[in-house]
Amino acid sequence: MAQRIEKDALGEREIPAEVYWGLQTLRAQENFPISGITEPPLMIDAYVLLKKACAQANMELQLIPESVGRAIMQAADEVLAGKLRDQFPTDIFHQGAGTSFHMNVNEVLANRAIEILGGQKGDYQLVHPNDHVNFGQSTNDTFPTAMRIATRMAMARLFPALDQLAEGFAIKAREFDHVLKSGRTHLQDAVPIRLGQEFAAYAATVRKCKRILEQAAYEVEELGIGGSAVGTGLNTHPKYRFRVVELLREWTGLPFRPAEDLREAMQSQMPIAYVGAALRLLALEITRIANDLRLLASGPLTGFAEIVLPAVQPGSSIMPGKVNPSIPEMVNMVCFQVIGCATTIDYAVQAGQLELNVMMPVMAYNVLFALQITTNALRVFDEKCVRGIVANEEKCRWYAETSPSLATALNPYVGYATAAEVVKQALRENRSIVDVVRERGLLTEEQIRAVFDPYKMTEPNL
Repeated sequence: MAQRIEKDALGEREIPAEVYWGLQTLRAQENFPISGITEPPLMIDAYVLLKKACAQANMELQLIPESVGRAIMQAADEVLAGKLRDQFPTDIFHQGAGTSFHMNVNEVLANRAIEILGGQKGDYQLVHPNDHVNFGQSTNDTFPTAMRIATRMAMARLFPALDQLAEGFAIKAREFDHVLKSGRTHLQDAVPIRLGQEFAAYAATVRKCKRILEQAAYEVEELGIGGSAVGTGLNTHPKYRFRVVELLREWTGLPFRPAEDLREAMQSQMPIAYVGAALRLLALEITRIANDLRLLASGPLTGFAEIVLPAVQPGSSIMPGKVNPSIPEMVNMVCFQVIGCATTIDYAVQAGQLELNVMMPVMAYNVLFALQITTNALRVFDEKCVRGIVANEEKCRWYAETSPSLATALNPYVGYATAAEVVKQALRENRSIVDVVRERGLLTEEQIRAVFDPYKMTEPNL
């Protein structure tokens, strides 16, 4: 295999001639064979897009030669188009702050730019990873900036999934609006509720979670590019950071803005913690809703069986005909994983020291992984479960009419003590509350219709 020689501060090494990464990437592969997981495609996109913006800004400010700047930008465009994706082998667990992956990006863009200019890979006199691709930059300001860009881009994919899920629940809320059922508190019978009301509440929860995530997204949109090593902007042009952010805003269509304080943007990764916290809240709520659907669909003979979930696959290798709530179960597992990711982010964010938080690689991976699986899970949840839910109206009404809690509606008419006697007789004789009321002559038929009207019982203020 043909080799080329590269040199860094630690000495010389042979590099396979055909690869676009260089010596620092080689050292990272040797030093960090940890997980076998490489950076997510979105993190590659974000970092390369940032490098493209930096190259254009530096070229416009005449800080790097125009030919070099254009070659770097062309190389970046090729990577963004899907080329050279196998040239980013750095493990997600590598040296602090993300230096290994940062240099991996610098080396790939430099070597491809060298080729574009007619040179051979490794000829860093033409385009240098540090002096040209990384001009005026540091891992310390580029990695958190790329992490925030990637996070915000991932959130842009999540928001439509949240909207779709909320709409899916809202559609079912309208469809099930007339279905009266027994409410349950403490997993015991409670006063009636309409099935549509339960689903409307699920839609409201999803919308509320989206609002919290939108607030987190606003914080992530602040970028600390231009801070260089410690947030002081050493070796940068005064106009550079503003131009970079302007370009990123133009290219992505996302409302990125320069950081108010470059030191704070480097010391604190609170915006990533905010996203993690918002995802944790979403996961807690979605897993609660998934659990509700599993309970409501339990059965078909020995459970609640108030709704029927779409059958997506056989549920047992031994019990013929068994169908499980497979999609909600998947959603539960995703939510548990997201909560774990959020916990990892919490620990990493609090680990910052003085001018820098060096735990950013594990933050980046966990926030992007959590966003990816949440987005995918919510889409599947909506498409393969929520939209196809069917109400078992007969079962719902039977529970509502036989539940002892239905007698609560009698209190204003016959008093608590008499209502309690009705409950006891209904339970003892396994009859409905309405039947016992009718037998005892406690209410006329017109009063029965009025008292037990599903809408008056479930929305008395209307």
